[in-house]
Amino acid sequence: MKNRNYLSLFSLLLLVVLVLSACTGDSTSKDADATDDTKGNDDKTLIFGRGADSIQLDPSKVTDGESIYVTNQIYDTLVRYKEENTEVRPALATEWKASEDGKTWTFTLREGVKFHDGTDFNAEDVVFNFERWATSGEFIYYGYMFGASEGDLGGIIEKVEATGDYEVQFTLSEPNAPFLQTLAMPPFAIASPDAVKKYGEDYFKNPVGTGPFVFEEWIPDDKITLSKNENYFGEVANVDTVIFRTIPDNGARFLELQAGSIDMMTGLNPQDIQTAEGDENLQIIRRPSMNVSYMAMNTSKEGPMSSKKVRQAINWAIDKEKLLTLYEGIGKPAKNPIPPSLWGYNDEIEDYGFDVEKAKSLLAEAGYADGFDIQLYTFANPRPYMPQPKITAQAIKEMLKDVGINVEIIVNDWDTHLSVTENGEHDMAFLGWTGDNGDPDNFLYVLLDKDNAKKGSAGNIAFYKSDEVHDLLKAAQTEMDQAKRTELYLKAQELIHEDAPWFPIAHTTPPIAAKKSIVNYVPHPTGSEPLNLLDIKE
Repeated sequence: MKNRNYLSLFSLLLLVVLVLSACTGDSTSKDADATDDTKGNDDKTLIFGRGADSIQLDPSKVTDGESIYVTNQIYDTLVRYKEENTEVRPALATEWKASEDGKTWTFTLREGVKFHDGTDFNAEDVVFNFERWATSGEFIYYGYMFGASEGDLGGIIEKVEATGDYEVQFTLSEPNAPFLQTLAMPPFAIASPDAVKKYGEDYFKNPVGTGPFVFEEWIPDDKITLSKNENYFGEVANVDTVIFRTIPDNGARFLELQAGSIDMMTGLNPQDIQTAEGDENLQIIRRPSMNVSYMAMNTSKEGPMSSKKVRQAINWAIDKEKLLTLYEGIGKPAKNPIPPSLWGYNDEIEDYGFDVEKAKSLLAEAGYADGFDIQLYTFANPRPYMPQPKITAQAIKEMLKDVGINVEIIVNDWDTHLSVTENGEHDMAFLGWTGDNGDPDNFLYVLLDKDNAKKGSAGNIAFYKSDEVHDLLKAAQTEMDQAKRTELYLKAQELIHEDAPWFPIAHTTPPIAAKKSIVNYVPHPTGSEPLNLLDIKE
């Protein structure tokens, strides 16, 4: 994607005129009649600026936040998180119960719900979606969370049955402590079976759910348009239209917010926060922190990255405190793969610190006293956990030069970066994670278990494979006592710290900049939220 450092005054004026004209027109008519006292004048349009486009709009096939933010508006899951935390509440399911052994879960479904294509929602639709996910390895998150693999596509879910028109039952091969929390994750949203069959391979760009907004249009690398679902079973949206606009450059996006041509934005340059706070027309809203940014070292590649001592040396060679100045107040240093806001966080672990001589000594012990050449892959676009990735990569390059490691920086767009890292083509690579369900399993198992180190769909892009860590994480999944699970996660973090497959960087409180007219917006710790409660007060 192209980056811009500024917008011309002419461009800004043109954008303002275009957006204002769009906001005052009727959604189905663009003629002059819409300028009078018509229904179109009362329509509310929210324009949301972001740094990258969605990859696709089938939530079961993606892991990136830019896709999930949009699909979170279109779909519903069986259960949903509360507005302010990851406690589960009813959604498409109104009630649920688990058997004593934790292997059977029964859900009572909401009646009278319709998909956006007009078809009725019932238990068979839930069965269809889960069977779809379990019969193909392309549904990445299903594999991450339920242990599915090429040889065992169903993973721990043995069967899903419609035990009534509005009752569905899950049978698991083993207890799974985070099961209910996992079902609230956006990738397990329920799609219209009729639409999936109708669009086939093109379903990813023709999404149909039951959510508060209906998909209207997607112009790649430009915008995605959604309209209010007037028949939503929950709280009907206050805004009539939501437009997600892709504006790659942080500075250009902020200029558009200042000019009034967008209403909200993510990916704010840290240095622009103070400017926004001083603008009487703008506000800064900070998302609660439940994330981590990191530099993964590909342990599966022959050469330096396969050596634990080299990976430890890299941790010692980087001045994390200096690196965090690039976050300008929105980041706190990370030492573990999970954020301190989660239960199970091991605060007893002592971070590596910054010691150039220690790093050089470890490199010599590993047989690399003269250093080596290596590639670091980064993404061009800002992410909530890393606002300035290219500058961060340059800073690490300069620091590693002091211990004889010569870094070549490879910059790719977001989609390409995900593809490269999932396929293990990198030596080192930046990435990050925003927690999906408030459970340590969602960080440790997804990002660092050997089950998820599969080329082509890797969540574990360090390709770190520790049998001891795997045994701890699997035991934690089947243990229903949280205190016992905590002990398992504390030990797993100790082993991961020692093996050093990552250089953990930061946990952030990502800022969202918005017009003062935006009210009732509550950012969720998981990184996205339905926008039906938000309103615009002029």
